[in-house]
Amino acid sequence: MNKWNFNTRKLVLLALLTAIVIILQFLGAFIRFGPFSISLVLVPVVIGASLLGAWAGGWLGLVFGLVVLASGDANPFIAIDPIGAILVVILKGALAGLASGAVYRLLSGINKTIGVVSAAIICPVVNTGVFIIGAYVFFLPTLTAWGLDAGFTNVTAYIFIGMIQLNFLFELGLNVLLSPAIVRLIQYGQNRFNFNKG
Repeated sequence: MNKWNFNTRKLVLLALLTAIVIILQFLGAFIRFGPFSISLVLVPVVIGASLLGAWAGGWLGLVFGLVVLASGDANPFIAIDPIGAILVVILKGALAGLASGAVYRLLSGINKTIGVVSAAIICPVVNTGVFIIGAYVFFLPTLTAWGLDAGFTNVTAYIFIGMIQLNFLFELGLNVLLSPAIVRLIQYGQNRFNFNKG
C-alpha cells in the first residue's frame, strides 16, 4: 500500500472520529450525574490517540471542548469568568487527548493492550485534573458559595464529591471497558485489509 492511501485512510478515520465526538457530546448532554453531563466522547478520543497518535488525540479533545462550549454545558462557568471557562474547557479536552496518545506510544511498545488501557485511564484523569486545577484558579469563590448552598463546609469536598465523583468514575469505567475492545477491532480490520491488499 502506498503512502498516499495510508494517509488518506488516516484522514478518513480522523474525520469519522471527529464526527463521533460531536454526536456523542451532544447526546451526552442529556445524561447527567450531578451538575455535569457525562463525557462519552473520551472513548473516541482514546481510540484516535491510540490509532493515529497524540496530535490526533489532541485534535479530538479540542473538538470535544469546542462542542462543550457550543452545547451550553459550560454556561454556568462562562457566566462567572468567560475567558477562564473557555480556557479550561479547551485545555482539558486537548490535553487529555495529547496525554492519551503519548501514554499509548510510550507503553504500546511493551504491550498494545497495556498501552490502550493506560491511555484509557489517563484520558479521564487528565480531563478531570485540568478541570480541578481550573476550578481552583478561576472559580474558587463561586464554588465555595455553591458548596455551602449544597451543604458542604469544605470547597474541596464539594468539588470532589459534589461535582466530579460520579462523572469521573463513570467516564473512567466506560473508557477502560470500551476503548481497548474497539481499538483491537479496528486494528484487526486494518491488519485484515493490509493482508488482503498484499
